[in-house]
Amino acid sequence: MQETRRLILDILRHRGFATVDEIVEHLREQRGDEITSVTVRHHLTRLQEEDLIAAPQLRRRSSPGRPQHVYTLSSKAREQFSNNYQHIFCALLDEIRNQLSPTGVNVLLEGVTNRWSQEAGIGDVPMCDRMNLAVDYLNQHGYDAQWEMSPEGYILHTANCPYHAIVSHNEALCEMDLRLVASLVNAVPRRLAHISSGDTSCSYLIPESKAAEF
Repeated sequence: MQETRRLILDILRHRGFATVDEIVEHLREQRGDEITSVTVRHHLTRLQEEDLIAAPQLRRRSSPGRPQHVYTLSSKAREQFSNNYQHIFCALLDEIRNQLSPTGVNVLLEGVTNRWSQEAGIGDVPMCDRMNLAVDYLNQHGYDAQWEMSPEGYILHTANCPYHAIVSHNEALCEMDLRLVASLVNAVPRRLAHISSGDTSCSYLIPESKAAEF
């Protein structure tokens, strides 16, 4: 494979997702040249034709400006990379379940999501600002997130699952994500869609009445 395209795949593998500008920035750092966004778009088109990159998704900005397209690896591309970490991680999850009671597992997962929520550092802000900050945090960790308003409240979408290759092994990871969303938005969300069930995203509704309480 052409070297630049291999580097682009590596960038997406490590980041989970990236915009054209972000890919350009990483390539310039790695290669030490002045590759342009036009060249990167050309390579992305070729990678899409080879079914190694999924169709780009629009990402809402938290600051003024036009929405940007974000790119992620396709399932075919993920399968081409070494996945030994999956074996290790699945073994760790199994050992946790063997060593702890269901209550202990829940306490452990709650501790993880609380740690992440504290890391996000979202303070007492209006709900729209909270949603923007939550999306920013999730996108920094590979979720390809965005939100929109609906008649019932706020809907948060995460189009990329960081645990895609192992989530079928342990549904506790999905529950951990649900807890993370709840912690970030400071409200109890209701799951509307689920990637592991064949949907295109994991989507969560934060009802307007609940959101207004925070």
